[in-house]
Amino acid sequence: MSFNEPPGEPTPPPSKPPAAAEAPPASPAPAPTPTEAPAPALTAAPSLSPSQSPSPEQQPPAAQPYPQHAPPQPYPAQAYPAQPYPGPQPYPGVPYAGQSPPGHPAGPYPGLPYPGPHPATDVLRSPRGLAVALTALLSVAAVVNLFAAGISGYVFSLMQSLIADPAKVGDSTLERGDLLTGVAGVLQSLMLLATAVVFVIWFHRVRVNGEIFDPSAFSQTRGWAIGSWFIPFGNLFMPFRIAKQIWAASTQRGPDGSYREVSAAALNAWWALWVGSLLLDRVFGRLYDRAETPQALRTASAMGIVTGLFTVGAAVLAVVFVRRLTALQTTKAEQGPYAAV
Repeated sequence: MSFNEPPGEPTPPPSKPPAAAEAPPASPAPAPTPTEAPAPALTAAPSLSPSQSPSPEQQPPAAQPYPQHAPPQPYPAQAYPAQPYPGPQPYPGVPYAGQSPPGHPAGPYPGLPYPGPHPATDVLRSPRGLAVALTALLSVAAVVNLFAAGISGYVFSLMQSLIADPAKVGDSTLERGDLLTGVAGVLQSLMLLATAVVFVIWFHRVRVNGEIFDPSAFSQTRGWAIGSWFIPFGNLFMPFRIAKQIWAASTQRGPDGSYREVSAAALNAWWALWVGSLLLDRVFGRLYDRAETPQALRTASAMGIVTGLFTVGAAVLAVVFVRRLTALQTTKAEQGPYAAV
């Protein structure tokens, strides 16, 4: 108040708003029992004007991010015990054990109700049984051809006597010579057929084994081990080439893997005598069929002696070849592709 202003009545104090009606005193709430929790009061949250902001105590807690998962830890490095590795094998097979070939068992294909076939796998098969049978047949064939050579020698002597003195040789003697010649021819044909069948089977088996030992050693498929014997003129050289390839594939290599040559003299000598006996037999057959005089029959008989001896030599060398090649394959199958020394 200014000192120049006249005194007056004092300004009344501001009036209070009328007080709300007094509420009756609330009865005290019963204390919660130990087994009963007090119910929380449901009150509405106070509304705030846009110009107002909640205090730090009233702000809701910030959303916490999910905890970061640690990346999976790698397995600790473990030292595996060293296992011996057998090394590369040049052929898949078992040494004549008669076991089933390794492979997956037959099972149902996806979506198909029937089982699938076993995978085709070549395995080594021992040629020793066939070699024993072939040795026996070749031995009998050699005896038969030796007998045929003897019959040719007997007819040769008869023709010599007939040319020198026809009266000394009777008709019964000549007929006996013809009969013995026919018997020898039949025996030769039977033994040739039986021996050829077993020989071709054995030859095909060692050819398959050779392909398992060394697939790169062959220039033709295995079917030629059979078909080459039935090709005219081709059977004079094609089986020999296949036999050379089988011989090379069945030979063990050196301890360092180098090529090791084994003498194939038995194979070469057998084939030379075999081809010679075939050619001589053709000549003998033509001479004998055309012989109408004692002189011509004597010449045919002489050729029969040479043919029989060539065939005997070829049979003996064939036994040597069969046993040698069978031994090579048996050694390679049982001891492995590399020689010890």
